[in-house]
Amino acid sequence: MATLSSALERVKQELDQYLPATVIERACREAGHRWRRRQFDPVFTLQLFVLQVLHFNTAITHLRHLARQPINAAAYCKARMRLPLAVLQQLLEHSALAIVGTEGQRLWCGLRTYLVDATSVLAPDTPDNQKRFPQPKGQKKGCGFPAPKLLGLFDAASGLIVRVVFSPLYTHDLRGMPRLHPRLGPGDLLVGDRAFCSYVHFALLSARAVLAVFRMHASRNVSFRPQRRRRPRGPRRPFATQFVRRLGRGGQLVYWRRPADWCHPRWMRLRHYLRLPHELLIREVRWSLVARGQRTRTVTLATTLLDPVLYPKEKIAELYGMRWTIETHFGELKTTLRMRRIKCQTAVGVQKEMVVYCLVYNLIHALMLHVADRQRVPSDRISFLDTLRWLLSAAPGAPLPLLLVNPCRTGRHQPRVVKDRHDGYQRMTRPRFKMNRHPERWPGRK
Repeated sequence: MATLSSALERVKQELDQYLPATVIERACREAGHRWRRRQFDPVFTLQLFVLQVLHFNTAITHLRHLARQPINAAAYCKARMRLPLAVLQQLLEHSALAIVGTEGQRLWCGLRTYLVDATSVLAPDTPDNQKRFPQPKGQKKGCGFPAPKLLGLFDAASGLIVRVVFSPLYTHDLRGMPRLHPRLGPGDLLVGDRAFCSYVHFALLSARAVLAVFRMHASRNVSFRPQRRRRPRGPRRPFATQFVRRLGRGGQLVYWRRPADWCHPRWMRLRHYLRLPHELLIREVRWSLVARGQRTRTVTLATTLLDPVLYPKEKIAELYGMRWTIETHFGELKTTLRMRRIKCQTAVGVQKEMVVYCLVYNLIHALMLHVADRQRVPSDRISFLDTLRWLLSAAPGAPLPLLLVNPCRTGRHQPRVVKDRHDGYQRMTRPRFKMNRHPERWPGRK
């Protein structure tokens, strides 16, 4: 039976496989971070940080019980503040590369595939967090929480997080994509939803020889009638497409014209926008969904996978179905690991905490990949929660057991409702200092 002191030893063992001490120290030196030889050096600080998040972001005062050694809470907080954010982001990328290199790269039609999407969390209501990540606009001042947005790049085959970008809630996902593009190389394939489908994004990816599959944006009126040059109605015509060739039923090649200069994105300078090509050859694909319980009946995709023989429509439809696994990954982060609520009081601390959450997520998925190969099942069928429970209770050096395999429940649809009513407290509609002026007016008070 594992003791409490074995928790830290287990964390050290798992980190040493993919992030040894030499890699952590080298990342600190490359980021310009200098430190003295003390108890809370970067290696030990990261180990405690991972241990804390692995136990569902437990209180700092709980760490001394988990590690069974005296840990000063104030000294540990200062050590976390000294650790640069760039170091943690570099270690996250290194962990993904090390895990994929160990377990082997899995390809789709010979292409390395990535998924991209964004999600948001809640942070403590502090002035620094409100300034960097303002609360939703529909909430009154003092009645809401800052909402940082995380834009993540996932490896489609392994589910590992490769790189993350942080931004305020009301920031378009495309604004953060240029910071993810350096991670993509020639011949890679990027899959995303309709938020990433734009002429500018396709042009930037094509300049890097990166392929893409995105769901068609709702503003584009797509018609599969051949020999039709399509332009939007109205005096102002921001974009136009020209039919090229039909590719069977529900497939065609078209030229996308560069939109007018006045509608270039705000996050891109006009001189950079004018350097984009005047037209791009895009393949448009459409198919119907016949499963019950789905609100979407037809799906239209835009892709640069132009060859219908190498990349048939059925395979592209199956590939886009893989995009929904990113919602499961976000659920593992926010629900299972409890990342929905962050504890740090500063904006930089909030970003560091989310990066360490992603690092812990990668370590758990590394175990899932190893077990999946041994049990000969897909890695996404291994239970994330069962892997986490074993990691929390296993003794150092204990071999991996057979873990739970989730059944494949295809075609199951349930209404999005919650049965548990929790408590009867009402929502805060006014700041507390205003409510305390008139206690007799508190909601529910007779």
